[in-house]
Parts: sequence; structure tokens; C-alpha cells
Amino acid sequence: MVNVGIDLHKTQFTICVRDRKGNRFEKYPTSQEGYQGFLAQAAEWQGKGEKVRVGVESTGNTRYFKNRMEGAGIEVIVINTMKMKVVNESVKKTDKHDAATIAEFLEKDMLPESQLCSRESEQLRRLLKVRGTLLTSEVVIKNQIHGLLTAEGMEDVKGSLQSKKGRRRVLEALKANENGLVVQPLVETIEQLEAQITGIEKQLRTLTEKDRMVELLKTIPGCGEICAWTIRAYTDDIKRFASAKKYASFAGLAPWVQNSNESIHHGSITKRGPKELRTALVQVVMGLRRMKEKTYSWRFMQRYEAMKKHKGSGKAIIATARKIAVVIWNMLSEDVEFDIGQMVERKVGKKIESVKESEGTVKEAEENAEKKADEKRDEGVKKSVQKTGVARKKRKKVG
Repeated sequence: MVNVGIDLHKTQFTICVRDRKGNRFEKYPTSQEGYQGFLAQAAEWQGKGEKVRVGVESTGNTRYFKNRMEGAGIEVIVINTMKMKVVNESVKKTDKHDAATIAEFLEKDMLPESQLCSRESEQLRRLLKVRGTLLTSEVVIKNQIHGLLTAEGMEDVKGSLQSKKGRRRVLEALKANENGLVVQPLVETIEQLEAQITGIEKQLRTLTEKDRMVELLKTIPGCGEICAWTIRAYTDDIKRFASAKKYASFAGLAPWVQNSNESIHHGSITKRGPKELRTALVQVVMGLRRMKEKTYSWRFMQRYEAMKKHKGSGKAIIATARKIAVVIWNMLSEDVEFDIGQMVERKVGKKIESVKESEGTVKEAEENAEKKADEKRDEGVKKSVQKTGVARKKRKKVG
């Protein structure tokens, strides 16, 4: 077994080969020649009957590097950098030292592994990020126009820039105030951005047209296309989460805890997972909140309203988002559409089941008691009949 630790960068990667002879270091450029040179070296090891295994940190070009290595039959382990503090917070931070540390931990099978998402999920993530960037640019431009309206003492109607007609009215009003040259390019830029956003949304809709996960997520009241696409992109494969708690923890919605000896400390949520997934789950909660007529009677939302009064809306929303993550995990794991029955909490469900069982046992006991009472009455009637019959016979004999 040849264990290779790699410190990967944009322009070059440093390798540390750890075998029976010790540690050996080499450098290769991140070009076709560099990759071919390293693969040629790996082929020599494989020709001698050695199995080659590589450990590399998760960076921007890790996916390409992983695909090249696996194409040559080399096992690649991608490191979760959040759990590899021995490299991130090392006092001696050099490429050789990092590569040697990775190779040593790889040899001992102690590397915290990180899973890369599928190619489809990566494409969805990129499109969603581009859409978010365009939306941010559009908001910045709209804020500039709002500021100009305020500076000129003109009425700034909320939502006046959301439609083409509204933008035209604002443009004509500012032209009359001799600010047309300033606003004209801003309005044209907004329309270009909206056209690009529409095109990206069409592409997202095409990519997820027959996606079962997106179809299931859309059955949740208050979960629109954008939230469904985001949850689908950042969840990737629900099967890699063994439980609903682990899925909620992946989203960064689980509270951190520190237990040492007799001291126990609990804090706010970890925020370790993807921010986009966490935001989408919060948006689902807000969507449910807006549909009061349909969701007000749900215990799920009643708990939200009660918590909001005592702990504030922020904590209430996060706690409800964590419960939404549990519901989504159940839906996707069992491949079922949203059901109001999923909104019942596990503890509450167990209590209901125990009450039902106790009610059933009580009813059975009452029925058994009634049966026994009836049997005793029947036996008493039979005995009294037999006694009266014996008395009659004796009377006849005496007479």
C-alpha cells in the first residue's frame, strides 16, 4: 500500500509519498503535464503490485483532481477540512508539512472523509448562485433609484420598480426633473437582469422537470420552486443521512453542546452546514406562516406561535425550521408526499399511542369484568333454581 498525501493548490500540488522507505516529497504543476507526470509515477507503483491511495483536501479543483485519479484506478479520499484542525491550525504551515500530515493520517485510516455532491446537484448549485448574484445586483440598482427619488423629494411608492409599467412611470417622472440620463441606464440594466434571471429559472425548471425529490418538496404548503430547487441541490442524496437528526445537523440547525465532567453547556445552532439549505428551510417556515387559514390548526404551527411569545420570533423560526428538516427527511426517505400526519411530533405521537393502548386495555378490562359479572349472575340464577327444585321435591315427599 502506497499512501500519498496531497496539498492541492490552483497552480501546483505537493505530494508526500509514505511507504516502507519513509516520506518522499515531490511537486507537480496543475496542468496536463503535471497530472500525467503524477499518474505515470502512480502507474509504476501499481505495476509493482502496490495499491495507491490518495488523501486530498476539499478545494475548488478537487472534483477535477478526483475524477482524473479515479479514472486511473487510484482511490481518492476527500478530507473534511472542518474536522481536520491539525492541518488548518498547524503552527508549521507549509505545503510539505501539510502533505506529510495528510499522508500520516491516511496511513492510519484516521482522515475525516467528506462526500462530494453529484454532478447534477453541483450544476443546480451553480445556477442558483448565479441567480442569487443577479438578484443582489438588481436590488442594489433599485436602491439607487429609490435614493434618487428620495433626494428629489418625490413620492417613493413601494413596489414601483417591480413592473415595467412602474419603472416607466418612475423614469418619466425623473426625466421631467432632468435626471433621465442618470436613471435610463439603471432601468435598462434592471430589465436585462430580469431577463437573465428568467432564463436561469427556465433552465432550472428543465433540469428538475422529472426530479422526484423536487415533486415531493412542492407538496409542502409554502414551499415554492426556488425553495424546492435549493433543498434538492444541497441535500443531494437523502440516503447518506442515517437519521433525521443528522440531516438537521448537516443543515446547521442543531444546537452545539459541550459536556465535561459535571458541567453541561448548550448554545445556539452550529451553522456548520450550507447556508443556502438553512435559508431555504427558514423560507418554508415563513411560507407556512403566511398560510394561516390552512396551517393555524396544526400543532406544529401552534408550537411556533407559543414559542414566539416567550422566546421571540427568531428562535421560534429556527426551532420550527429544524422540525421541518425532520419532516423533509421522513418524506424523502420514505418517498411519500407531504401529509399532515407527519406534522405530529414523535414524542406527542408516542403519548397518543400509549393513551390509545391504555384506553384499549381499560375497555378490555371493563368488558372482561362485565363478562365475569354476567357469568356470576348466571351461575347464581342456576344455583337458586336448583335449590328451589330440591325444596319442592322434599315438600312433595313429606306431603
